[in-house]
Amino acid sequence: MNLARHLWLTLATGLLLGGCNDAPKAAKISAPATDTDAQAVIEPKSLKPNLVIIYADDLGYGDISSYGATGVSTPNIDALAAKGLKLTDSHASAATCTPSRYSLLTGEHGFRSNAAILPGDAPLLINPEQATLPKLLKKAGYATAVIGKWHLGLGYGEVDWNQAVKPGPLEIGFDYSFLLPATGDRVPTVFLENHHVLNLDSADPLSVSYKENIGNLPTGLSHPEMLRVNADPQHSNTIVNGVSRIGSMDGGESAYWVDEDFPDVFTAKAVDFIRQHKDQPFFLFHSMHDIHVPRLPHKRFQGKSGMGPRGDAIVQLDWMTGQIVKELEAQGIADNTILIFTSDNGPVLDDGYYDKAVEMLGEHKPSGPFRGGKYSAYEAGTRVPAIVYWPGHVQPKESAALTSQIDIYASMAKLLGLALAEGEAMDSLPQLDAWLGNTDTGREFLVKESVGTVSLRQGNWKYIRPFLGEDLPAWLKNKEIEVGLQKSEQLYNLSMDIAEQENLATSNIDKVVAMKHKLHQIMESGYR
Repeated sequence: MNLARHLWLTLATGLLLGGCNDAPKAAKISAPATDTDAQAVIEPKSLKPNLVIIYADDLGYGDISSYGATGVSTPNIDALAAKGLKLTDSHASAATCTPSRYSLLTGEHGFRSNAAILPGDAPLLINPEQATLPKLLKKAGYATAVIGKWHLGLGYGEVDWNQAVKPGPLEIGFDYSFLLPATGDRVPTVFLENHHVLNLDSADPLSVSYKENIGNLPTGLSHPEMLRVNADPQHSNTIVNGVSRIGSMDGGESAYWVDEDFPDVFTAKAVDFIRQHKDQPFFLFHSMHDIHVPRLPHKRFQGKSGMGPRGDAIVQLDWMTGQIVKELEAQGIADNTILIFTSDNGPVLDDGYYDKAVEMLGEHKPSGPFRGGKYSAYEAGTRVPAIVYWPGHVQPKESAALTSQIDIYASMAKLLGLALAEGEAMDSLPQLDAWLGNTDTGREFLVKESVGTVSLRQGNWKYIRPFLGEDLPAWLKNKEIEVGLQKSEQLYNLSMDIAEQENLATSNIDKVVAMKHKLHQIMESGYR
């Protein structure tokens, strides 16, 4: 049964909620249609489920127990997987955070805007004139919020943190934002609520530099005795809360965060947003900091995993996820909320701080059965956990459909009956049936970005373009990750070689040529 027919029948029998608990008794229903004209089936107000995306950071395919984790237990996330759709071939669009986040919110690959890991003082990457997922949902009457890690840049140039910081999330479609401006390992170590630094004292102005050391705050290099966790040189500048960061900062002391407070601060903001908007459709992009470095879980989660701070951060992430689900249930809106749990890229152990992530790993396999991790062109760089939970609408099952976060944009447009403008979300495809578990057939082609190269999936075939650079970036050399950069072409058949051990490029020249041509075509013109 196609999706349009399914929705028509569901509405006709009164089973599909149209808003919150007081949905109208009757809805205007068009005649059944084929899947290609499903947008005409429902009046715009008859199907507006809330959308909550819980976006973990650096969480690998094998880092939660429902995907095979052995060193940590994640009961709240596992409950979502047991009651919803567990996707096993789902991908972030890139093996690093900034391009993945860019793609999710814009529906286009990061390479189209030269998206890469940004410094903490980078300008806003998304043009305020650009179409975005929150703007799309606002057209349908949604309230929109982003809470947590941002790392997509702020402002137009050099930011004055003591004034209104914009453009930012509010200028690209969010009604409310509460952010880590970049990441936990970068200055400024302050919360940004909408346009302003939270709790900033005007008598102690905040300054930030990524070009030179400023002010008199101690650094990891000058005062290593002050550190609670040692760091590599890149992460050894300004010390805040006993942790050295990337970049230099001066002033603004009243606004500094405490890393251990993240789970309570962010969860409270997310819960408050849900409560305020429970009577209208809303989009909550709950962008977690966990399990990104520095890993400093709250004391009530410390020692809970047996794997040290990295494992404890996973436990903390699981608790935060559970709190969101509990609130949706408490407000009686869980069955009118699509909740997607996933990650921005694959896992990394040693990523700048020596927190014993490697030494305490034990038998746990963060990448699951796959090769590589964060930064890598191999599967573990982008293949991440992905769970879709929508009680009463998404049935419990496991699916191997090839899916990508970049398609959430076009899929929500299809669900809401919203037409996309020419060039809008150019890389996002309407894959609603795959994301709702109505089919096990997903994408035919998928381009994936990684440090130094790009790759193409076509079914179970995977092509990795040769590395065109001279050498690896210096900061990447000590990560101990197989990044997949080779001077020659790589071709793998994942149906027979899930760990990408046998390069078939030389024995399948025709396949290499065809996939190479298709990759070039997509990068030049998109998928459509």
